[in-house]
Amino acid sequence: MSGTILTTERLRLRRPEVRDADGAIAFFRSQRARYAGGTKDAAGAWRSFALELGHWELRGYGMFALTTHDDDTCLGLVGPWYPEGWPETEIGWIVWPTTEGKGYGYEAALAARGYAYQVLGWDTVVSYIDENNSRSIALAERLGATWDHAAITPSADCRVYRHPAPAEVPSL
Repeated sequence: MSGTILTTERLRLRRPEVRDADGAIAFFRSQRARYAGGTKDAAGAWRSFALELGHWELRGYGMFALTTHDDDTCLGLVGPWYPEGWPETEIGWIVWPTTEGKGYGYEAALAARGYAYQVLGWDTVVSYIDENNSRSIALAERLGATWDHAAITPSADCRVYRHPAPAEVPSL
């Protein structure tokens, strides 16, 4: 699975590589990271990206580096996520601020969710979203996910958005 590449109309999703570190570290050091575990110093941002790479090594899958067909520069990380201690399998997304507003997160999340259902065999998936992250909540709702008030959250300020089951997703 580590060589898996997903493609959509505009995007290519591939395993993150060391060359993607600068963009990821810049994100984790930015104010936008307040919704993704908090803004980090340089060392914490480095560890956050290392966790992304390590997830692939330990699980055989993880968040994909989001790129366009024309340019292999990483524009964000989107995909299946299930680190040790996480309550449930997740589809997560982190889109660099310069990329927001183009629909890339939606397009990539649809492909990643399809991959999680079809290839990984997941029968349920959630997205853990900071309760103040209105953009991410809007994306989850656009994907058909609904707030699951009863689900276990990894942190107090988090909402759990449950995605439609595989049988409820028209493209599967």
